[in-house]
Amino acid sequence: MTSHHFSPALHQSTAPFSHVVRHGNTGHVSGIIGQRIEDGVLVSNDVSEQCAAMLANLETLLAELDLSFADLLRTTIYLTDYQDFGAINAVYAAALGSPYPARTTLQVAGLPLGAKVQIDAVVAVGDGTQNR
Repeated sequence: MTSHHFSPALHQSTAPFSHVVRHGNTGHVSGIIGQRIEDGVLVSNDVSEQCAAMLANLETLLAELDLSFADLLRTTIYLTDYQDFGAINAVYAAALGSPYPARTTLQVAGLPLGAKVQIDAVVAVGDGTQNR
């Protein structure tokens, strides 16, 4: 069975997407950036601050589903400048802790709202018996 979740705790975008689509024991998390929940504006122009806010938004979403970073199976990080790789690695490592999920990092031409970093994820959501 497939279920869709749009978080009331994150910025209420009018774009047509679900924050998480669950199918069986796997959840697919849409791209998340470092925007303020209240108004959707980026937290700052600094990539480390954007990364920290992005991960905090991901953590908020996961907690809503009774999940945590420990449930992450795979993440994809999108950067607009690969020179920021070291900065995001430091923030990412501190937030997630070891062992880390599988990860791919890509440089892209642009991200929503001019963000410098974005994450999407695949997460283990359990056996499907809980109402999430």
